[in-house]
Amino acid sequence: MDWRYFAQQMASLARALLAQETLDATLERITQAATELVEGCDEAGILVLKGRKVTSLAPTDQLVIDSDRLQERLGEGPCFDAARPGQEERVFRIADFTEQTPRWPAFGPQAHELGVGSMMGFLLYTDGEELGALNIYSHRPGAFGESSETASWLLASHAAVALSGIRSHAQMEEAVATRHLIGEAIRKRERMAVTPRTAVGENRPHGTDRVDALSAGDDGASDPGALVRPAAACEDRRHSAG
Repeated sequence: MDWRYFAQQMASLARALLAQETLDATLERITQAATELVEGCDEAGILVLKGRKVTSLAPTDQLVIDSDRLQERLGEGPCFDAARPGQEERVFRIADFTEQTPRWPAFGPQAHELGVGSMMGFLLYTDGEELGALNIYSHRPGAFGESSETASWLLASHAAVALSGIRSHAQMEEAVATRHLIGEAIRKRERMAVTPRTAVGENRPHGTDRVDALSAGDDGASDPGALVRPAAACEDRRHSAG
């Protein structure tokens, strides 16, 4: 492995990834780079597992999709192992699919029938029941060595950053959307809110405001008897004049 050449290519890849406008284009560039830079790699793809549902991202060949679907159908394989609680392994390698794979007794033989000779998987992230992994495939058994694994790790780091960015962006958009909905609900409630006094005022007969004013204490009539006393005083003055 010419690591100087590899470093130069990784630097070029980093610049190329910055120029990509979509997540799909970014991941496609990463998986294509895997086939160009990782010794022994024929195909590559990124698998996203959520619960027991598998999604294939940026596959370089139908083989990648078929392998992902096989894991989903069997509920068995490297990515399902990675999803288990407490799992600390971040690299999974099946060196030779022509041999028995006790860890994945159903997946191993059927993947070999698809044309997989050897495989490596690199865990990119875990988030609850969701995970992402970069999978590297070769048609030949025993195709991957230590240098292949190291190179794949470096590519996986680029994929992890890309996925982290898009997931953060999606979370931000969700938060903004939620905040917008809350704001709309508050404004709607404010428009619908009517004070008791306003509600009464809008439905009262004309001319009742004076009664309200008097009953509230306007013109010194703060108690009910004050409305009667002026008439009584006038009657007393008439008797005195007589």
